[in-house]
Amino acid sequence: MITSEDLEKIPVFAVVDDQERRRLARLAADISLEPGEWLFREGEEPRFFVILEGELEVLKEILGHSRQLTRAAAGEFSGEIPIFFGASNTVSLRALTRCRVARFEPQQLQEIVRNNPSAGELIFQTMSSRTAMAQQIIRETPSSRVQITGSKFDTDCRSIRSFLSANRIQYDWSPTRPEPEPGTGITVSVEGTPLENPTVRRVAEALGFQTVAKDEQYDLIIAGAGPAGMAAAVYSASEGLKVLVVERFAAGGQAGTSTRIENYLGFPAGISGNELTERALKQATHFGVEILFNRNIEKVESLNESHCVTLDGGDRICARVILLATGVSWHRLESEDHDRLLGRGINYGASRFDGIAVTGHRIFIIGGGNSAGQAAVFYSGYAGEVIMLVRGSGLNQSMSQYLVQQIQDKANIRVEPYTQVTNVHGENHLEQITTVTRPPDGPECTQTYNAKALFIMIGAVAETNWLPPKIERDANGYICTGRDLTTWTLEREPFALETSIPGIFCAGDVRHGSIKRVASGVGEGSMSIAFIHEYLALSY
Repeated sequence: MITSEDLEKIPVFAVVDDQERRRLARLAADISLEPGEWLFREGEEPRFFVILEGELEVLKEILGHSRQLTRAAAGEFSGEIPIFFGASNTVSLRALTRCRVARFEPQQLQEIVRNNPSAGELIFQTMSSRTAMAQQIIRETPSSRVQITGSKFDTDCRSIRSFLSANRIQYDWSPTRPEPEPGTGITVSVEGTPLENPTVRRVAEALGFQTVAKDEQYDLIIAGAGPAGMAAAVYSASEGLKVLVVERFAAGGQAGTSTRIENYLGFPAGISGNELTERALKQATHFGVEILFNRNIEKVESLNESHCVTLDGGDRICARVILLATGVSWHRLESEDHDRLLGRGINYGASRFDGIAVTGHRIFIIGGGNSAGQAAVFYSGYAGEVIMLVRGSGLNQSMSQYLVQQIQDKANIRVEPYTQVTNVHGENHLEQITTVTRPPDGPECTQTYNAKALFIMIGAVAETNWLPPKIERDANGYICTGRDLTTWTLEREPFALETSIPGIFCAGDVRHGSIKRVASGVGEGSMSIAFIHEYLALSY
């Protein structure tokens, strides 16, 4: 229990009269920490903390690294800046020694400043010095962890830039001038260490991404780190399961590329796919989830009541349960020069790093769903003109109304209905596209446009051919589960998200009958863990 005498030893409370100190002492929470325990983490709801005993370190996530800014000892306080600015915690505090801390609610800090001018003056002086320290940190911090030199038309260079962008790693890119022939090589420097013509995985490993599993046996292996996979990882690990997630590219899946998700519950101002993914990763890491990046599962085998996966490179890992949450891929454009220009102006999905590349130019987006709408709104802030090509009559039947309205409000976005791309043209990069428009009540029209970039977001393809034939799928490759199964062989009924192989579950967009929304994927991923627990209770 905090007493007035405890607070009197703290400079900010020494100038407060005894009656006020007694009142504040009754309101304070008495917190004890062991070395290594967190007082609070960056991004959490702020509180006002006063250190009574011990020492803590102040940590800040900078360019993907946790950096110690300073130390905080008995007599100091923390939390005033985010409270006064109405923000979440901007730093984290972790105990270095045994600590005792008094915690106050934000309104109590406001009362201290309002009712005690001398205490308020000390608090504002400390804020000022901390702001000056933040300015110094900003000046000393490099703009990025990675520097890249390479051709903008080199597919390997683009793959590395795409991986870094999707995984929220800041980088500086210097396009080679004059442009060499594609494939002549790139140079990547990771925090000062040069890498000549590296693969994406080599860059990932240099940045500290985990690419090799620590063990050979887990409770649960999750294929895919999209919304369904990450939700399942967080819920399962928080309940004590040993979890491994295998992700071939970047966490977040297609949702991670969304510039603004405005219909996700709990975020009235919207949230970007980047931010949502980053929060999910922090949660998963907090609960001890292992995530392998830039690895593919090439084979799944079931042996009695255990299941094993084989990764590219031959690594074999087993688990009691497997969850398939691989998501879907975009439907490919059929065009003669498609493969040659892929990554050189033709792109699948949207990427934030492409915004600067298309500044002032005309770009085209194929698709009329929410992903295409979000991309159009985002790129409209960079491109001179954004033309959306849709096969149907417009956007109202395939896109959320809030996005339709935003597109209508953008002067540089144009929607071309009943239109398809029939050909693409260019030497080393995309230069033109040819479209055909087939209105139901008019003549067919063919046109050729100059185009800086073409972003394809049409339909969805379930790439499940790598799975064993015993896993039942529908005619389009989507995985059947629960009551949709026709090949179930056990006496018990299958669980709602269980596939035709007992102990292998499925959640998210790749599941037959799923609703293609972020919230739905999160819900299915979370729900799957309840069924997995029931399965484990029956099996062990």
